[in-house]
Parts: sequence; structure tokens; C-alpha cells
Amino acid sequence: MSRIDGAVLVTGGAGYIGAHTVKALAESGLRPVVFDNLSTGHREALRWGPFVQGDICDAAAVQAAIEHHDVTAVIHFAGLIEVGRSAARPDLFYEVNVVGTKVLLGAMQRAGVRRLVFSSSAAVYGRHPADDPGRLIGEDDPKDPASPYGDTKLAAERMICAYCAAFGLSAVALRYFNAAGADASGLLGEAHQPETHLIPLAIDAALGNRPELTVFGVDYPTADGSCLRDYIHVQDLAAAHVAALGLDQAQGAFEAINVGTGTGHSVLEVIEAVERACGRGVPRSVGPRRPGDPPSLVANPSLAGRRLAWSADASSLTHIVESAVRWRRAPAYGFENR
Repeated sequence: MSRIDGAVLVTGGAGYIGAHTVKALAESGLRPVVFDNLSTGHREALRWGPFVQGDICDAAAVQAAIEHHDVTAVIHFAGLIEVGRSAARPDLFYEVNVVGTKVLLGAMQRAGVRRLVFSSSAAVYGRHPADDPGRLIGEDDPKDPASPYGDTKLAAERMICAYCAAFGLSAVALRYFNAAGADASGLLGEAHQPETHLIPLAIDAALGNRPELTVFGVDYPTADGSCLRDYIHVQDLAAAHVAALGLDQAQGAFEAINVGTGTGHSVLEVIEAVERACGRGVPRSVGPRRPGDPPSLVANPSLAGRRLAWSADASSLTHIVESAVRWRRAPAYGFENR
């Protein structure tokens, strides 16, 4: 494992996955420094290490944070994530996700910071082959993003790879599948506004905090006709970032690694798990398929096991849903106007 001396800058560290990773870094003995503009993150989630409020596209602010806090490694979460919104405002997504990554890489290069873990996404794979929906997705599978969001993640990965080769950085891109759940402490959880993810939407429908849930398509070539997705507990995902930060890599190396469980759960299975955890039904209706939704997106996580000595130990669907329900019943922040 590579030794990290100095602080770890966590861009977007006030967000859902970022805040869980900041906590995991602190608990592993590392020094996290959060850099976030709080446009979607939550100040209340920041309990570990110093906080710098700034925008990822502000080169001077990024540079100052790196230099002031003696940063020697970076975990880069800062970015826009809503797939649907990316189709309406691709300009914003390219500005934040691609230009923001370029700004960060430039600041790292000038400051001599050579270690990066990048928050990527399974959206880089995009359209999974329709004739083999059950096949697990490996890192070498074709990249065919189905949204501008996926395009920006793939573009950022390629830029990071080029910077590694040209300037001697080393980097790992973690391609997430479906992050879900909440920290066992009750201090951290999912609080997106607006919320677009299935598990919190289903829980809120069951608890009466939102109208009925829409299931987009029940005519896919899967066992129950609904889409299959790979759900990973956010604490497992945070642990993967800590492991990736310590990966022993050669100077100039870039690696992309899937972070998932290797097990798919359908939309209807998830709804049933939410109903069990809440003790009540999930009001729902069936709508048409959404454009770009593949029948199945399930990771082959074997590379993560080999390279990071990591596995998704806390990611049973029951545990994910039960932790999410506990959080949605008593959130620590993010629901003031609910």
C-alpha cells in the first residue's frame, strides 16, 4: 500500500458519497480537508477535518486550498450527477465535470500533488448489449454513454489518463454502480434535492412524504420485467476510496476499477424490500421506459478484489434498505422543507 503523508483534499466532500468518504478517511487515520461550494452538499455533514468553501472551477481557490493545507493526495467528487438534467443542460455538466476536473489537475500539477482518486460512474458504459442483459460489466467493456452526464465522466477519465502519462500523476477512477444506504451512526445519509434515486424515492412514497412512485417499464427481458441494477452500500463505497488512495501504482499510471457487488436486483425487488423495511406498501404506477435505460447494469467487481483487496461486505439489499429507512425516518439534515 502507498503511504499518504500530508492531507487529503476531498472535493465535493459535503455531498452524499463525499461525506461518507471523509468520515472513512478520518477513521483510517488520514487527514481529510473538504473543498465544496455547498451548492448541493450539506454543511451539517462536515464533522471531520477542516472545510474550505470554494468552487471547483475557481483555479485560485483550488490552488490555495492545496497549498495552505499541505495536500499530498486528492479524492475528486465535485460534479453534477443528475442524468436527466444533463440532457437539458449539457453546458453546465461539461463546465463543472470536465472543466472543473481540468482546473483541479492543473492545480495538482503546479503544486506537485501526484495522487488522485476520481469519482467516476458506470454511466461510462451506457447502452449494455440488448442480446445479453445478464452479463456482468467489466472494465474493458465498450464505452457508449447514453447521456451527457456519462459523456462528461468518460471525458474526465480520459483527461486524467492523459495527465498521468504526460505529467507523472498516478490515478484511480472508481466507476460506481448504484450507491445507496446510510451510515450506521445516523449522522450521514442521502439528502439530494431533488431526489432522483430509486431507494429513497420508494421509501418516501411508503412513508407518505411524496406522491406515488413511477416504475419506468416492466417489459424488459428480465425475470420480472423491470430493470436490474447493482446496489452498493455507501459505506462500502467509502471504504473503496480509502483502499484506492493507498494503491501502490507506478508514476504515470492510470487505472479504472468497477465498484459494485456483482449481484443485480430488479426495481420490483427493491420495492418489495422497502415495503418489508417500512412495514407498509409503496404506492406506485407503471410508466413507459425511459430513453437510454438498459435492462441490466451489474458490475463485475473482480478487479477491485484483486487490486484493492476490497469487497462489498455491507451491501446486502436488506441492509442497504434498512439503513436508508432509518435515515429517511430521522434525517440529521437536508429535509427542512419536507
